[in-house]
Amino acid sequence: MALRAGGSSFGRRARPPAGGQGLTQDRSPGRESGRPEREADPVDVARQICLHQLEHAPRTRAELAAVLTRRGVEEEVAEQVLGRLSEVGMIDDALFAQMWVSSRHRGRGLAGRALSHELRGKGIDDELVREAVGTLEPEQELATARALVDRRLKATSGLATEVRVRRLAGLLARKGYPAGLAFRVVREALAAEGVDPDLVPDPDVATAG
Repeated sequence: MALRAGGSSFGRRARPPAGGQGLTQDRSPGRESGRPEREADPVDVARQICLHQLEHAPRTRAELAAVLTRRGVEEEVAEQVLGRLSEVGMIDDALFAQMWVSSRHRGRGLAGRALSHELRGKGIDDELVREAVGTLEPEQELATARALVDRRLKATSGLATEVRVRRLAGLLARKGYPAGLAFRVVREALAAEGVDPDLVPDPDVATAG
């Protein structure tokens, strides 16, 4: 139907007819029938809370359980909803852990130790954590550690060798790499620049200082 000239524009609220009857009339089923409105189903409320959380990002079962607890959902209701979401694959802690390891190692260069700490903080079962972190090959971690040092190496040029070692090894330590591997990678990187490897302290000596 075409709009007449001078008619209301898009988005303008129409005026109800005289007597207060019109578009603003409350047509909820409870009001029409005279029956009081039913209280919301606790299971449906809990389900909607979880679905809203999952719209934004994948969540672990423990994370969703914590949200439901904060929202006052009873434990029995929460377990019912979380169990159903797990059955249909909307909650999958094993897959979450695997994707987390792949993404955080590739994007942030985190080693297995740091990744394990993060996953446990998200409530992932220890066995699932070990399985997910176990997908990282030692060669892959070594290559990532070398790439991290190579990117930072130029920024340390001009500093004393001991200072460079501490900064570069500290970078790897913060990302979860063990001291032995960290100092090995730093020593190799500095040697490639012509620094005498004997000037690079051993891990025990450097950490003690």
